[in-house]
Amino acid sequence: MKNYMLVILGMVTLFSINCEAQVKKQSASPKTNAIFPKGELGPAENFTGKAWAYSLVPNDTTYNTLMGNVYFEPGARSNWHIHPAGQILVITDGVGYHQIKGQPRQTIKKGDVIKCPPNVMHWHGASPDTGLQQLYILPNTEKGIVKWLHPVTNEEYSNAN
Repeated sequence: MKNYMLVILGMVTLFSINCEAQVKKQSASPKTNAIFPKGELGPAENFTGKAWAYSLVPNDTTYNTLMGNVYFEPGARSNWHIHPAGQILVITDGVGYHQIKGQPRQTIKKGDVIKCPPNVMHWHGASPDTGLQQLYILPNTEKGIVKWLHPVTNEEYSNAN
């Protein structure tokens, strides 16, 4: 009977250790759930921090539309930029920011749909503590794709007004 109790105690101990390891493993995982592959790291001249892009719909003369996925690591953001025909963002996970030049910075989160008007300077990216996953749609690409501008300053990124 004593040996039987020792075996049960050993099994409970192993189970507890395994559960603790699983909790630690889960808490170390990223704060967003990826839908698409991470893709290619965006160029440092267009982003502060790391942003990964994955193309979903390549540009062609039938649809004249680009669509892809971008994952911004916590704190990462795009430079200010302009899309000649505008841009639509669908936030699929995480928390981040979007700002149109001259307007207050907006907090964006999973489920939000953002319309960036044509020829309007704007930026978007993740919050400091949570990554951001977004789909981007660029319509009417025959008008142009993007004009990259200067980086978003730390003051602009941190300013909620």
